[in-house]
Amino acid sequence: PEGYRKSKRVMQLAEKFGLPIVTFIDTPGAYPGIDAEENGQSIAIADNIYAMSAIKTPTIAFIIGEGGSGGALALANADRIIMFEYSVYSVISPEGCASILYKDSQKTEIAATSLKLTSKDLLQKKLIDRYIKEPIGGIHQDISVASNIMRENLISELEGIRGRDIDEILKKRRQKIFNYGEFKETNSQKSLFID
Repeated sequence: PEGYRKSKRVMQLAEKFGLPIVTFIDTPGAYPGIDAEENGQSIAIADNIYAMSAIKTPTIAFIIGEGGSGGALALANADRIIMFEYSVYSVISPEGCASILYKDSQKTEIAATSLKLTSKDLLQKKLIDRYIKEPIGGIHQDISVASNIMRENLISELEGIRGRDIDEILKKRRQKIFNYGEFKETNSQKSLFID
């Protein structure tokens, strides 16, 4: 929880000085321990999500590995969300999903498929803005090449938002958030579902 509170303070400092915020996400999720919950982890994550939705400076989230659960969501509520091709991003881990939906933690493969957590699935659902091809064998095979790819893409993203009106940026950010998920009418009742 302390880390999320610190990141919120740093984001507010960036806003004060008109600096863009870039987050790099590689986490299986927030620590699920009792101490973390007693110290207000859920509230700290929610505060970060809220703060990022209203912060008056451009934001970019880059998922470089695993973007799992609230730990990732707390840092990914951004104007632009990009990820490496073989990264994953999901509201829950496949293990957690399997335990809840299938009552069997061994059904992680089925759960992972159901979650649609790959970059291609997320782009199709418009939950990310784009993904970036990785070096042959993955980013861990050549960190130098991967770093250069990441640098070039971040510069490109920053140039794309530099000088834009902050009110327009905030309007687009809010609209992006409101467009998450799909609505479907069944038996004259509206229900929200994520396909």
